[in-house]
Amino acid sequence: MPQWIPACATDDVDPEDVIPFEHAGESYAVYRSPDDVYYATAGHCSHERELLCDGLVMGGVIECPKHNGRFDYTSGKAMGAPVLVDLRTYPTKVEGGTVYIELA
Repeated sequence: MPQWIPACATDDVDPEDVIPFEHAGESYAVYRSPDDVYYATAGHCSHERELLCDGLVMGGVIECPKHNGRFDYTSGKAMGAPVLVDLRTYPTKVEGGTVYIELA
């Protein structure tokens, strides 16, 4: 059954940036767009499992720090080689200054 898990405070993530979040042994990446919308994806690149929180965020895209694979962090869509598998995405919500991720 899906549950809303508190991931971070809204101020923990700068606009157009990403932070890591771990829960129950899994890694996630939490993003904040320039217009203050929050997104969450799997925490590792689908190419070689590098942590995405160390990557570059720009224009709605996260770039993996290892091989520069790029994903649309709003949809998880892989944007071309070397990344060919989309990232899993998770619904988010903000309540009382806390960002929640819906996890199954």
